Amino acid sequence: MLDRNAIAPIAAAAAITAAAMLMAAVSGAQAQGESKYPVWSGQWTRVPDGGVPRYDPTKPIRKQEAPLKPEYQVRFEASIRDQDIGGHGLDLAYTCRPPGMPRMMSGIALMEFLISPGVTHILFDRNDYAPRRIYTDGRNWPKIGEDDTTFPGYSIGKWIDKDGDGRYDELQIETRHVRGPRTWDQSGMPMADDDTGVITERLFLDRDKPNILHNEMTTIDNSLTRPWTVMKNYQRSQQPVWWGENNCIEGQTWVTIGKEVYFLSGDDTIMPIRKGQPPPDLKHFEQTKK
Repeated sequence: MLDRNAIAPIAAAAAITAAAMLMAAVSGAQAQGESKYPVWSGQWTRVPDGGVPRYDPTKPIRKQEAPLKPEYQVRFEASIRDQDIGGHGLDLAYTCRPPGMPRMMSGIALMEFLISPGVTHILFDRNDYAPRRIYTDGRNWPKIGEDDTTFPGYSIGKWIDKDGDGRYDELQIETRHVRGPRTWDQSGMPMADDDTGVITERLFLDRDKPNILHNEMTTIDNSLTRPWTVMKNYQRSQQPVWWGENNCIEGQTWVTIGKEVYFLSGDDTIMPIRKGQPPPDLKHFEQTKK
């Protein structure tokens, strides 16, 4: 007959062994499940293309050849004319207003991908860019009211195993319910006044260059005569030295008064941004008589 004092250590050791085996099994299952997903870790930025960020990186910013409807083409040309004399045109980036989709994926900000089975997050290093959440849990589109739109929009995605090797290699995304007003790029080329546009994306690594990520993007928008498809490309730094903090408001030098925008000079006084610009209305201030 075994001594009770001898039984206790044996039971404790058995329990520890069982717990260790269970944890190993769970960890193995998790590792096996996670191995289905591609490795998109690191810091991503757009591939240099000799120009500023824009929707179609293969064409100059003011010559995108967008299939704009005539009324939006007129507004685009007016935006360019205003910028040529010192204004901002229709581009609202100077206000630190979020650019929204699809402009936020043009590689203006550094990006990071966090992949999990139910949702993939895309994080940005700018405070005016909210994270993107791409839901991959098989959900249906929710009913969203007009006041529930957001600048990143609502995104539902699906992972695809294109080559049948048991590992996902492409993320397909559809984004809806994006808040406006929005522009395609800093030229002020306008998007539709409504929030009914749809953006689809195909994200996948280059077959020969694993540090290049392709994004085939198609936008259906009521500013266009047809869907507009482009290919965006990002490059990866696997061991980024630094994740900076880019706070748009810190460098804000623009002052909006009514419908006019002025420049805040180094001596904390406002200056006109274009020739002949009227000064602010000072009717509520006591005027000093000379």
